Amino acid sequence: MEEQKISGKSKISRLDFKLWREYLRITQEFWLPRDLQNVPRFITLVCFLMLFAASVLFMFVVSTEEIIFFISPDTVNSLAPGLNAWVGELLRSWVAPAATAGFLIPLIIFAVYSKKLKGYFVPWFILGTLLFLSLAVSGLNVTISYVSRFFQTALASKDAPTYWRFLYVYFGVFVVGTPLVVIYSYIRQKLGLFWRDWITTSFMDHYLKNRAYYELTANKVVDNPDQRMAEDLKQFTVTSLSFLLVILGSIIDVIAFSGILWSISKLLSGVLLVYAIGGTVLTILIGKRLVGLNYNQLRKEADFRYGLIHIRDNAESIAFYQGEAKEKAQVGKRFKSVLKNFNFLIGWQRNLDFFTTSYRYLIIVVPSAVVAPMFFDGKIEFGEISQASMAFSTVLASFSIIIHNFDGISSFAAGINRVSTFRDTLMHASGSKAVVEDFEELEHPHTDRSKIERVEENHFELHDITLQTPDYKRTLVEDLSIKLEDKDSILIVGHSGVGKSSLLRGIAGLWNSGKGKITHPQFKDVMFLPQKPYMVLGSFRDQMQYPLGIERTGAEILDALKAVNLESVYHKIQAGLPQGESIMDLELNWEDVLSQGEQQRLAFARLLLTKPKFVILDEATSALDVDNEKQLYAKLASWGVSYISVGHRPTLKDYHQRVLKVEGEGKWSIHKAADYDFHSF
Repeated sequence: MEEQKISGKSKISRLDFKLWREYLRITQEFWLPRDLQNVPRFITLVCFLMLFAASVLFMFVVSTEEIIFFISPDTVNSLAPGLNAWVGELLRSWVAPAATAGFLIPLIIFAVYSKKLKGYFVPWFILGTLLFLSLAVSGLNVTISYVSRFFQTALASKDAPTYWRFLYVYFGVFVVGTPLVVIYSYIRQKLGLFWRDWITTSFMDHYLKNRAYYELTANKVVDNPDQRMAEDLKQFTVTSLSFLLVILGSIIDVIAFSGILWSISKLLSGVLLVYAIGGTVLTILIGKRLVGLNYNQLRKEADFRYGLIHIRDNAESIAFYQGEAKEKAQVGKRFKSVLKNFNFLIGWQRNLDFFTTSYRYLIIVVPSAVVAPMFFDGKIEFGEISQASMAFSTVLASFSIIIHNFDGISSFAAGINRVSTFRDTLMHASGSKAVVEDFEELEHPHTDRSKIERVEENHFELHDITLQTPDYKRTLVEDLSIKLEDKDSILIVGHSGVGKSSLLRGIAGLWNSGKGKITHPQFKDVMFLPQKPYMVLGSFRDQMQYPLGIERTGAEILDALKAVNLESVYHKIQAGLPQGESIMDLELNWEDVLSQGEQQRLAFARLLLTKPKFVILDEATSALDVDNEKQLYAKLASWGVSYISVGHRPTLKDYHQRVLKVEGEGKWSIHKAADYDFHSF
């Protein structure tokens, strides 16, 4: 399938502001109700939540230090000289009122939105917890940098007591930090699971709403919607959360370590800024091509997987045709396409790795090269070299998240493009959105064409219907008017390919391209029987209760099977089961277990149990012998239902009152069934 385009631009290779705006547009739906969804508002609320988490952590740390100092001041002074005095200065400075404001203002803002955010507090609470833990881990890293500085300085000075004291503190920080990191990782995965549950359920709701799945399949607007829901949405939530927390964590690390770096060397701070900006720009220029390659890789992998599934689903037909060589060639072609694109992908990854690898190696050298002369001049202590290196690496890593994660970002950007295109198309198809932003003539070239009007009443009637194919390139019938009276029946005939089944699609509401008006009953009163009946995934009872799912007793189901001559099949399968087990609860691939003729009779048994007022049959007895066909149509007539059939057998006219002949090129004619000669076409 050709690459989807929006607004005249290819979406698949984008790595720009508009892409990330689309990402935020999709993301905020999980966090905010529809009337609050606004990208600036969403970003503002996240910032306030981060401010709240920082303020809570500040209050917790200060309170803990003050309590410990009150209980044992010697311990605090020994392990952290000057800490209590520094905390006292903070409490007397602007920091204390700022932390208080950072606690109260977000609390007030979320309280104002509390009614509208009802039902959304769980993800916000989990995100706040993650931010708190992320801040705590960054705080521990700052502590580690100072502890490492002190015990390395003690080591250089051969001050053994101080060295061992701070080494024990170092281990103590690890003891505290390990559960924090583990809990942080666990909660992040739980939030990702919660998010995936929500977004997948939302997409499935739209996918099955107003037959959107049919439009996507029929019009091929997006490729592999199943893969997009199963894989792309999973990666979107997991990777989104990962990148969101990486970005927020990077902001926290920059704030935490920039002060340390600035206090040691202003020159090193300037070198870091230039190094990070230059590296980021070069990485984007070199790696931008990866976005399109990753997008194509996802699509080609999905196409290859679909080819394999297609073989599995049609195994018997392929075996009868002995079409293994053809199938191998077809799937092999898809696989070669996968390998070809992947070869380009790893080539561009290699080009990017040349730069990013050397970029990482230089991180080790740069801070030491800048700070070492200061140590030689006696301006700083030995421990400050390692602290400067740690601060430099941490801040640079925060500034360089694009460089270090570009391969992942390119894959993620491709995923955003796929999810965004799928979401907009799905909303359009399901009728959830009157106008989809950026959808233009290229993707929906016939949105301004005429549509068949549909009116719901208690009968079927076609008023001057002109039905065309969805692409409007072919007219199937023109100005057709016909009414299905009470207990009436119509047989639709015609040569293969003239549009008989397509006319049923129009009557059923699957196709609406054309003009005129169709009056139809509620769809719950109508049942459609295709030539190849649909076998659901589930038990035999599920098969019989499809599609309404109304509970039926075993006796009712068995009576329906007897009426369609399937009783022997029922008893044969039941006899092969262990004692105590019932066929009703048996889950098999019923499409393989039952022949097509048995499946068609089972579909009629469903009719008996459902008892609709109207029935539409598309060659629904083509696999049956004449006697079975006669018996089933006799059942239809005895119920007093109205029905429309499509078929080729001359015997079918005996079970209908009128015949609608579709002649092609928009022409048609209506005849009394008794007078119609099947040999006339």
